[in-house]
Amino acid sequence: MLKAKIAVLVSGGGTNLQALIDAQGKVLNSGEITLVISNKEGAFALTRAANAGIKTAVVKKADGNFEERIAALIDENNIDFIILAGFMSILTEKFTNRYANRIINVHPSLIPSFCGEGYYGLRVHKEALAYGVKVTGATVHFVNEIPDGGEIIFQKAVEILDDDTPETLQKRVMEQAEWIILPLAAEKVANSIVRSREND
Repeated sequence: MLKAKIAVLVSGGGTNLQALIDAQGKVLNSGEITLVISNKEGAFALTRAANAGIKTAVVKKADGNFEERIAALIDENNIDFIILAGFMSILTEKFTNRYANRIINVHPSLIPSFCGEGYYGLRVHKEALAYGVKVTGATVHFVNEIPDGGEIIFQKAVEILDDDTPETLQKRVMEQAEWIILPLAAEKVANSIVRSREND
């Protein structure tokens, strides 16, 4: 079966990338990760990709033409869609429009709560605890020009415990939500790309 080619954009440790790699051939059958791009040299996510035999590239903002160079890699490698997995750079409308409905992101809250510009990493969980919500979770959504503003694909709720810290909550949201719904969403998008090709 012809598979959709996936590029994953990363900035850090790559735990969500690892969840996607581990899901290949299990949950993720219609797509294959063929490229991992990091905006940070030395990101451990690059090591995870290399260990899985996936091609890697580093594109740093400071070197200029940031999005143009990412787009060139996407196009050169015939990538069908892009997954943002802990990618700490906001993409412009020009870039998101170029790949409309072909970029997905995972966010560690139930959008529309605790999301938007500046809401990433531990800050999301700190705010959830400060607000006193009893349930949080994760959301996978399409990416448009508004941070965390695209159409929702999947959400999964995670209960907040009385003794939670931002760190324990972050870990549980990853394990119980992000690592589950991100591969599911990747499969859903990949499958629709493959099926639309078959119908062409």
